[in-house]
Amino acid sequence: MTQVAQAIDVRPQSGWTGAEIHGVDLTKPLHGQQIAEIRAALLKWKVVFFRDQFIDHDDHLRFASAFGAPTPAHPLFDSIPDPNYPTIYPIFRDRFKARYGSSRGFDKPHWHADVTAAVNPPAASILRAEVIPPYGGDTQWSNTVAAYEGLSAPLQRLADKLRAVHRFSPPEGTTATEDYQRRVNRRPLVTEHPVVRVHPETGEKALYVNPGFTTHIVGVSPHESRRLLDVFYDELVRPEYTVRLKWEPGSIAFWDNRSTVHLAPTDLTVDHDRRLYRVTLVGDVPKGPDGRESTALDGEPFEAI
Repeated sequence: MTQVAQAIDVRPQSGWTGAEIHGVDLTKPLHGQQIAEIRAALLKWKVVFFRDQFIDHDDHLRFASAFGAPTPAHPLFDSIPDPNYPTIYPIFRDRFKARYGSSRGFDKPHWHADVTAAVNPPAASILRAEVIPPYGGDTQWSNTVAAYEGLSAPLQRLADKLRAVHRFSPPEGTTATEDYQRRVNRRPLVTEHPVVRVHPETGEKALYVNPGFTTHIVGVSPHESRRLLDVFYDELVRPEYTVRLKWEPGSIAFWDNRSTVHLAPTDLTVDHDRRLYRVTLVGDVPKGPDGRESTALDGEPFEAI
């Protein structure tokens, strides 16, 4: 007799964003029903979390591949030092030293969606924790669909018509190392995206700017661009739209990169190790409410290997 897969257990973590998923074992292949239910939870809650999933690189890639095609580890930076896993990106305690000469990397919080400087940013990211400090290091996510819906109707109509440039460059207030600058110069990534993105699966409108990559709004003065982006950013990270994950070994976060932004931790210390691994999935080219697609100004699409 064929065993029927049990329905997953979805436990929301906040009013707008995030849910924990229980009732699956990610060391084993998922059934079609489980894949469909996880996808439905992801589309509804924008980021889903799994606990006590002590998986290896192969398990990680098998899980990710059930939902899409893995991209290279990163457009600019190296995968883990194992040629068998070019799609796995390490997120370790000292990963910023090679870029900025500092393990912290940033002097202030840095909300972003992954690789939006590419013309086809990843559709989703899957991050698993292996070694976690005893305190600190939480990650936060915010729901960008809720942020768009929180704007007043006149601002929504304005945002629907706007486009913005996203660029991969050192964050403001940091000094890039020579190695980082060489990498950026060798593979520049600059794209013009709609300020409002229509989600390809749900049809929802999402506010599609972020402080990590967006440089300016097209067709307005620098002063107007700064003011408009400040309004959008303020709405983007209202506390009620956010969820916060306290990592543990075996934790996994799987987020829809088309409808969230996230904030990497800035409270890590040099006293404790931290090791996580990320896989991203190939995304489509964003479209705005008018049907116009994003336009690459520099750089190639971020495709599967």
